[in-house]
Amino acid sequence: MLQNLERILQEKGVRPTAMRLLVLDFLQGQSSAVSLNDLEAHFLRSDRITLYRTLKTFEDKGIVHSIEDGTGSTKYALCEEGCACAPEDLHVHFSCSKCQETFCLPMSRIPKIPLPDNFTMEEASLVVKGLCGSCAAKNAMRLQGDEA
Repeated sequence: MLQNLERILQEKGVRPTAMRLLVLDFLQGQSSAVSLNDLEAHFLRSDRITLYRTLKTFEDKGIVHSIEDGTGSTKYALCEEGCACAPEDLHVHFSCSKCQETFCLPMSRIPKIPLPDNFTMEEASLVVKGLCGSCAAKNAMRLQGDEA
């Protein structure tokens, strides 16, 4: 497992320090995007600056992508294999209005946007908001309980 993490970092030109390996391992175990605050809460004894620099290094090297989901806190998720974080690689994100988690929807690509001549797209973002599957199920159960 550790060798696989080291290989991922080395293939992206990132020196595999202990903290970088720990952060990458943590990110691989997440089902939704995480914020710097989430990392801080998980790594209680770690320095916020070190965690931030790790995320920025990962973003610069195409290991993670950042998501502005409207919550006021940038979130980060692992890039898919082969992703160059170019506009054509971008996918839709889903932000749950109840639990505040943000999920990558890699099967839902952001469509090509026709731009006027001499305009160059550098990035695009599409965030769909609503209830995630877990929160929608809890909401349905609550509604059924209210009807009984």
